[in-house]
Amino acid sequence: MSNENNPSIQTSLENIWINTCGSWQNCTETTIQSFLAQCQENNIDPQYCMSWVEQHRSQIPNWPEVSKVSLDWVNHHTSTGSPISFTE
Repeated sequence: MSNENNPSIQTSLENIWINTCGSWQNCTETTIQSFLAQCQENNIDPQYCMSWVEQHRSQIPNWPEVSKVSLDWVNHHTSTGSPISFTE
């Protein structure tokens, strides 16, 4: 089942957003980490959550820094955040 077709996941995502960030203008390096952590705690894929946030990046002040922090968070907290490399 994909997240996009599950309205309860979308509703949960939006509720978490309201509780952590409140608005696009309040989305900062700190609040985005809280948002991602709460998404993960609620079994919502943080990468899906970031895709949703990224759709609104034009409304988020300091998006480059917020984006970097969120990518770092995803890489550290999810097994699929970084590509698997095979070294010999």
